[in-house]
Amino acid sequence: MNGNRATALEQFITGWYPATSEDPEPSSVQAPPIDLPDGLRRFYRLAQHHPPSLGAQNRLFPASKRQTDPNGEMLVFGEENQGGFFWSVLWTLDGPETDPTVWFREYDEPPIAEQEPLSGFLIQFSLYEAAMGADYVALSGRLTAQQVDQCTEGLRPVPLRPFWPWAPTRFYAAPGLVLHVSDEGDDSFSIWAGATHRSVLAPLADATVEWTQFDG
Repeated sequence: MNGNRATALEQFITGWYPATSEDPEPSSVQAPPIDLPDGLRRFYRLAQHHPPSLGAQNRLFPASKRQTDPNGEMLVFGEENQGGFFWSVLWTLDGPETDPTVWFREYDEPPIAEQEPLSGFLIQFSLYEAAMGADYVALSGRLTAQQVDQCTEGLRPVPLRPFWPWAPTRFYAAPGLVLHVSDEGDDSFSIWAGATHRSVLAPLADATVEWTQFDG
């Protein structure tokens, strides 16, 4: 796994999610198997002390719950909350790739490669789920590009290619805030911002946006 990305992922997860304990986890939470890709092993080690990082809307399976697809060709490691799609990496007997392609697949459709390999995907997944599970959120849909620019002004864009083939999604961040913008097609966008404190959302109130929910 790219060292800079691994460091960024660790800094985000440990900064966003309070550690549940400094003691070893119960026996039900197993250490990550050594035959997993490096990025997943690192992620699972973080999740042992930060379990919410496994997901709020969608989820990554705990290391002990990993599974293969029916053909035994792919290691399935995550899914949508209602099982509508899943994420996987290629499973080989020669050992895992260092930073493999992540495949998005609806059950009856051909797989689609995520634009970022595993190292970038895990950052994107973590940002997305942090926003979705935040205590304070702001969300709106059917926005124009100009409205998106208003909402993201002053935020730092995360330098990764879009996440999630269903609705290509980009991320922006500020201290205590994660905001993601999804392209819904037809020049329309949706926004979801998640914050660690209500006051962090306050600057978004200045945007000319009709919010579906606004906790600021």
